[in-house]
Amino acid sequence: MKAIQKGFTLIELVVVIVILGILAATALPKFVDLSSDARKSVIKGVSGAMASANAMIYAKAQAANQAGATGTVTVGGASVATVYGFAKDGTEIAKVMDLNPSTDFTVAATGITHAKAPTAASCGVTYTAATSTTPPVYTFVDATLSGC
Repeated sequence: MKAIQKGFTLIELVVVIVILGILAATALPKFVDLSSDARKSVIKGVSGAMASANAMIYAKAQAANQAGATGTVTVGGASVATVYGFAKDGTEIAKVMDLNPSTDFTVAATGITHAKAPTAASCGVTYTAATSTTPPVYTFVDATLSGC
C-alpha cells in the first residue's frame, strides 16, 4: 500500500518563508513614510545649529567688546546685530547658519520653521533673544513636533 503525503515538507515551508521575506523587504519601504521623522530630526538639528552659531556670535561679541545691550559683530562675512552679545533675533542668527537647501526653511524674527512640513507652523524652533539676566532660549514650536 502506498503512503499518502499529508502536509508540507520542511523545505517547502522554508521556501515560502524566504519568498515572503523578500516580498516584505521590497514592499515595506513603499508603505512606510519616514519623511515626518526626517523633518523632526532636521528641526532638532536646526535647534542645535542655532545654539552653536549663537555661541560663536557671543564669542566674537566678547572679543570685540560688543556684549552690551546692543551691538554688531561680523561672523563669516555677515554683519549680525546683537543683544547682550547674542543674536538679536532669528533672522540675524540665520545669517551665520548654513540652512541648505534654503527653500526648505522659513526664517523669521521669531525663529525657523520647516517650509515643507504638512503644518509648517508646528514644525520649527522659536528663538527668544537674550536679556540682561538670561541667555537666549530655543524652543520647539510644538513639543512633539507633530506638524512635521
